[in-house]
Amino acid sequence: MSPEPLDYLAVNRANWDSRAPLHAKGYDIDRLLADPSALSRVVEFDRPRLGELSGLDVVHLQCHIGTDTLGLARLGGRAVGVDLSPASLAEARALAERAGTPIEYVEADVYSAPDALGGRRFDLVYTGIGALCWLPSIERWARTVATLLRPGGRLFIRDGHPVLNSLLGMVVGEEHPDRAQQPWVSGPGQATPALELPYFEQPVPIVWTEEATYASDEPVGSPLQWEWNRGIGEIVTAVLASGLELTGLVEHDSLPWDALPGLMVMDEATGEYRLRDRPERLPATFTLTAIKR
Repeated sequence: MSPEPLDYLAVNRANWDSRAPLHAKGYDIDRLLADPSALSRVVEFDRPRLGELSGLDVVHLQCHIGTDTLGLARLGGRAVGVDLSPASLAEARALAERAGTPIEYVEADVYSAPDALGGRRFDLVYTGIGALCWLPSIERWARTVATLLRPGGRLFIRDGHPVLNSLLGMVVGEEHPDRAQQPWVSGPGQATPALELPYFEQPVPIVWTEEATYASDEPVGSPLQWEWNRGIGEIVTAVLASGLELTGLVEHDSLPWDALPGLMVMDEATGEYRLRDRPERLPATFTLTAIKR
């Protein structure tokens, strides 16, 4: 595999800096501030598998504007959020202050987190939805997680499923990079998925130019973004190779955003989207848990 692109951090930092003020207008923030016990929809979904957090040192990697970090703190964790986007962290700090919840935020990309955190170790490394796709190497991610955990510490991640990620986007250097990106083809009276992108990790990034963001109709100032996919097997293998012991792997048919507009419906009880027609066809997200013995 070739070396990581040198500018992916700058590209994605600019993208998330431009998204942060738009997301701060939504993300259910009014509800979180109105009720001091409220959790983000993501953390509420995760709660049955998170276990007890009271008194634990928790680090949230790729925390964005801190809505999920706030939930981890409200569940009793001593929460630290890490993100590469200074604009996102400014919104996260403002949210924590308005909520009256002490949360430490540190600016760093994932791979630099151990140094940025001064070598501290944690009881829980939490990674929320839509995170792994921004990282070039899943093996390096797993080694970073293992470094951040103290013995007995746990990893918790819920993220977009690699099968879903294979349906979307455009690969740089593809034979026909300008073709229409239509991840679904028409069938007899129904939509049928067509896998267009690599399922397995590649040295070449998946490149998007997305003028809008999933949480706002306003234009994004820096629409370019670089992403990578990798299979479930690669993720599990990387976690095991880092010295962690797998304790759980669950696949879900739902996710927190409308990834396939027109083909998904919201479950009002959970705030999650799943396919309107035969949702059992698509693994939309997964939850992985592991422990450092």
